[in-house]
This record gives sequence, structure tokens and C-alpha cells, in this order.
Amino acid sequence: MDLLAPLREAPGAAALLFDVDGTLAPIAARPELAFVPPQTKLELARLAAGYLLVACISGRSGEEAEALVGVEGIRYVGNHGLELDERAAELADRIAAFRDSVALPVEDKGLSLSYHYRGAEDEETAKARLEEVAELARAEGLDPRWGRKVLEIRPPVAADKGTAVTALLASVPARNGLYAGDDTTDLDAFEGLTRAGLDHAVRVAVASEEGPAELPRAADLVVQGPAQLASLLATL
Repeated sequence: MDLLAPLREAPGAAALLFDVDGTLAPIAARPELAFVPPQTKLELARLAAGYLLVACISGRSGEEAEALVGVEGIRYVGNHGLELDERAAELADRIAAFRDSVALPVEDKGLSLSYHYRGAEDEETAKARLEEVAELARAEGLDPRWGRKVLEIRPPVAADKGTAVTALLASVPARNGLYAGDDTTDLDAFEGLTRAGLDHAVRVAVASEEGPAELPRAADLVVQGPAQLASLLATL
């Protein structure tokens, strides 16, 4: 069965949703070094012109995700959907207070924090230190989550990529949808796509050695890295 056929045959009724880092952009040694390959950008621009909705849901801020992808006609939601929460300003203050209490380099996204240990001189020691940071976050009532060589600290609210998927799909008359992602947070997005009550939903796992084993098991299609995902986009 061609799982993509219903999307391809009725693009005006289909939503295409994507994670960014590790999905559209190959994982880089540091977040600021990431880039979306030119061919992927061309495919995204083509899809944005023809499909009902094309959106990116990123762990980065929405502004950073938009700058990284650099394609017009796409909707960008950052901080794993936290940017859609009406309490965003209050939540940002709480995250800033925790940031100031931890003397470690951090990627500050306003509504969440990312402590990366990729490329550390001793990754095991770095991760052990971040285990302590995770415990501190829990003690402060925050929500620590692990990803691909990163610890993310989020506010304790019911907002994630799944709620972002739900909100985006509710904003358009989509009958069919696709979500592609590569990490633990994308499991939430898979669940959101399933809950949306679409006629046809396709969950795409962008597999990697670092990614969670649960992701390919939960997916309808599996591709091996961003390059293969770009090839899949070319068939839509």
C-alpha cells in the first residue's frame, strides 16, 4: 500500500508537519551550525505552494526555526508548542530564574532550556552532571526531558509537540496529515496526529543511532536520516 497516495492525491486537504533538527536539518555539533540542505528547502517551498498546510514544530524558538528553514509559506511553532500557551510570559520568567541558578553553558530558548553534551571532552561525565541538573529542575517543579545528547528543561504545563499538532490541525480543514520527526519529543507529535481524527495519518520516523527505539516502532514509515526524508518529500 502506498501510504502517501491519499496525501498526494488531495493536497488541498492535507497537512504536512515536520520537526526541524535531525529531520529537515542534519544534526550538527552545535545548534548554530545546523542547516537545511538547499534541495530540502526547494521541496518544502514546492509543498508549501500546493498543500493545505505545511508547518514546522521545533524545539528551537519559532523565530530560530524560521531562520534556519528559511522557507516562506510555512507556519513555525517553537519550544515544542509552548509558544502557543497563553501563559508564555509568566513561564519564561520561571525558566529564566532556573537558568540563572545553574552555572553551566545553556541554549536559552526563552520558554525552555537545552543543556547539550554532544562533543564534550567526557560525555559520560557531562551527562552525569546534567542528571544533577535534572534533579534540581524536578525539585523546582519543572519538567526535565532527555533527547539526543541534550537535557531540556521545560515548564510544567500540558504543552508539547502533540498539543501543537492538535492546534495546527484544528486551524485548517485537513482530512489527511503527515508528521515526520527523529527524537523522543516527536512521539508526542505522533500521538497528537493520531488523536486528530483524520481520515488518513502517516507517522514518519527519521531513524538514527541516537534516536529512541520507540520512534520507529510507533511509525508508519521509517527513513534513514534527513537525506532520505528529502527524497520522500520529492514524491509528494
